[in-house]
Amino acid sequence: MKLKRTHYIGEIDNTFIGKEVIVSGWVLRRRDHGGVIFLDVRDRTDLLQVVFEEGIDPEIYDLADSIRIEYVISVKGVIRRRPPGMENPKISTGEIELVAREVEILNTSKTPPFPMDEDLSEISEAIRLKYRYLEMRALEGLKSFIFRHKVNQIIREFLNNKGFLEIETPFLTKSTPEGARDYLVPSRLYPGKFYALPQSPQLFKQILMIAGVDKYYQIVRCFRDEDLRADRQPEFTQLDIEMSFVEESDIMTVIEELLVYLFEKALNITLETPFPKLSYETALKEYGTDRPDIRFDMKLKDFSLLFKETSFKVFRDVLDSGGIIKGFKAPANFSRKELEDLTKFAQELGAKGLAWIKYDKNASSFEEKWSSPIVKFFESSILGKIEEIFNPLEDFATFFFVADKEEVVNPVLAELRIHLAKKINLIPENKFSFVWITDFPLFEWDEEENRLVSVHHPFTHPKEEDIPLLDIDPLKVKSKAYDIVLNGIEIGGGSIRIHKRELQEKIFKLLNISSEEAQEKFGFLLTALEYGAPPHGGIAFGLDRLIMLMLGKKSIREVIPFPKTQRAQCLLTGAPSEVKIEQILELHLLPGWKKSKT
Repeated sequence: MKLKRTHYIGEIDNTFIGKEVIVSGWVLRRRDHGGVIFLDVRDRTDLLQVVFEEGIDPEIYDLADSIRIEYVISVKGVIRRRPPGMENPKISTGEIELVAREVEILNTSKTPPFPMDEDLSEISEAIRLKYRYLEMRALEGLKSFIFRHKVNQIIREFLNNKGFLEIETPFLTKSTPEGARDYLVPSRLYPGKFYALPQSPQLFKQILMIAGVDKYYQIVRCFRDEDLRADRQPEFTQLDIEMSFVEESDIMTVIEELLVYLFEKALNITLETPFPKLSYETALKEYGTDRPDIRFDMKLKDFSLLFKETSFKVFRDVLDSGGIIKGFKAPANFSRKELEDLTKFAQELGAKGLAWIKYDKNASSFEEKWSSPIVKFFESSILGKIEEIFNPLEDFATFFFVADKEEVVNPVLAELRIHLAKKINLIPENKFSFVWITDFPLFEWDEEENRLVSVHHPFTHPKEEDIPLLDIDPLKVKSKAYDIVLNGIEIGGGSIRIHKRELQEKIFKLLNISSEEAQEKFGFLLTALEYGAPPHGGIAFGLDRLIMLMLGKKSIREVIPFPKTQRAQCLLTGAPSEVKIEQILELHLLPGWKKSKT
């Protein structure tokens, strides 16, 4: 390079008028006006119009005439104010331009597979991921990743000032499955043995507390071999935090302070604290899910008792078989076609059907207020009770009900609630509503495996007052666990950990993990717990999800530089890919084979 950059484009403003600068970047647009060539040149910071005038230097003009879209160039010239009427208010450098005196072509470029100066959201994701480097280089394509960098720095700044230590934990570790499948790495030096990529640094951060670290954090890559969706990737980034000598409230306070600091610094948004708290039981009761979106109302109500005496046979049969009836009010009037579509939606989610009753507040008589194929089965006293439960009512409202087993009713109504809120525009834009979910059960029953399983993980401490129930009724034991939910998406979860070996072994036993299996998988942790483990707890944030929500994106793939597809493929590199047979033989993955057979 003979022309070495003196300034990033984003540093240049009106104060540079009359000054000589050298900028380097890519050509976004090219315009030839006969005797004058305009190139819009960009780097990662901004865009600048560069002018080549034939009358100033014909040789430089001729060189500029050969430059095409996405060529890499360096330009030396003088900043001047644009002629009146030629300003571009859409860009920060719209009042100035660079008059070229020298230009150096650093590299040429093929024509990109998509326009680099337009909205790429309509371009096939497969094409964009294959040419991810071009999508990132496109106008504002790096914006999400620059923001992500900023978030990381703010987090580090806050935690460092709070006395936390950033400590790395291993990527090649022992396989101790925590729910999802491990990614396994075969060992060349130890035939038949495997490392596992960590699903989280859970056990290492607990051991760091035993080591006396006291306050730990790490922005760490984690790996889970599980089916993907919009908010999942096989490898993801986690903000991992652990503290000693704490209870749940201490961790919640630190996290709220961190999020307040982060949103103020990154988005100039002030969050209100403390964040509301809902018990797991209340969240299911009022929202049908432990990941409630509390930006709008439409809470669920249990109508089982009210409908117990109804003559509607469908409801009576469900109640007689031990099911429940729940519903909510949508403040809108729906057409018959819309109601049919909503019924199909509920059925696709697993409901046998969807009951509805429409309400018109301004009807001339009580009977005309209510309309529905099932309203004839309800006495006026029942309808009056519904009106009382949801008082005050809007001019028009529609009540939706699902009758089935609780494990069907709650998730169906939870999804229907969100679906309708979007449909009738109840969800406020640019609002961030956090909520803590607490008092999770420690265990749940797995019908397939016919045993207890951990709701979070087996290292979660039970509530002190519930420890006696471990021997009597373990399904009634609540845990010292907590999740944090933002706009209906879980972004973090944590707990107070078990710090005594005896209790940890008891939990393993209840989970049907034998002493031999516990020693084989977790012996190093059990041993460490015998050497003065302090009370400790922590939390882990899905950083990809948090940044996705902060930027208003629909998928975490939009905020990860090189994501995998929903089939866990990297379209850029072609991973996963086949490897040479020699590599497989070195790893002893084909017993009985010899190199002579290759």
